[in-house]
Amino acid sequence: MILNHKFDLGFFPTPLHQLKNLSKKYAPYNIFIKRDDQTGLASGGNKTRKLEYLIQEALDNGCNTIITAGAQQSNHCRQTAAACAIANLKCHLMLGGIAPKKYNGNLLLSHLLGVEIHFTGENRKGEDIKNLKQQLELEGKKPFVIPYGGSNFTGALGFVNAMKELKAQLIVQNLKIDYLFFASSSGGTQAGLTLGNDLYNLNMKLIPIGIDKSETQGMSLEEMVLHIVNEGKQLLKIKSEYNLSDVKIINAYNEAGYGVITENEKAAIKELAKSEGIILDPVYTGRAFYAMMDYLKKKKIPSKANILFWHTGGLPANFYYADQLM
Repeated sequence: MILNHKFDLGFFPTPLHQLKNLSKKYAPYNIFIKRDDQTGLASGGNKTRKLEYLIQEALDNGCNTIITAGAQQSNHCRQTAAACAIANLKCHLMLGGIAPKKYNGNLLLSHLLGVEIHFTGENRKGEDIKNLKQQLELEGKKPFVIPYGGSNFTGALGFVNAMKELKAQLIVQNLKIDYLFFASSSGGTQAGLTLGNDLYNLNMKLIPIGIDKSETQGMSLEEMVLHIVNEGKQLLKIKSEYNLSDVKIINAYNEAGYGVITENEKAAIKELAKSEGIILDPVYTGRAFYAMMDYLKKKKIPSKANILFWHTGGLPANFYYADQLM
């Protein structure tokens, strides 16, 4: 089966457990967490799941070089760098902005992992990849382009497989999840979760929290998710029909924009750290976790619901944003 054809990179299954102290605080809700911060690839994160399929595709095509793009504190780029080290592939990262005097957080880790970094000014979503790809081909390399965030159908397979993993854990724990909160930024994670939710009959209500307002490849995030979902349903033989209303993203917590840390993210990071000893990140999970807390405080979800937060990782970014988190 297509889900079994992958290059092993992470430690799976990642833990699924209850947040006991927060469940008491927010009673009568029962809050659980899926720990993709524990995937193990250069400090972990959700992109490990996508990269298992993307790296396999690159190897299947005889490629020896990977190109991808992101912001300087991109978790995706850091994990791609680590995946390339394991697979013995050359890695080029195209990162927005200009070269800083000092590297910190994810950027420092990417550097330590041995990649070649290209700083691309205002372009952080791979707008300049075409030119680099052509240059590398002229040098005799065979490059493989991983899209921004690893978000295409190949990458989304990682989260279809993640839902299979989750279902097995839920059976063992005799648990039914009603609502799933997670950060949605480039589309692949949300698309995979949407497909897996239907493929494995989990019947959860997905609540994706928007992190990034800007378009990718000329499409809004919801359009990107829908495009991947509709491609995936054909290959996975899912009979459901999908439209934009099925992949609606909650943008009410995204007013500040991508990578801008507000009091909301700081409050969420401190809440989970002090209550459960778990560290979020300031860009993705901090915003998504705050949204979940706000839903619970305002009782936007039926009483006694079982709620799952999918921790997508991002720990190293805390060091870059240290001054803002104090």
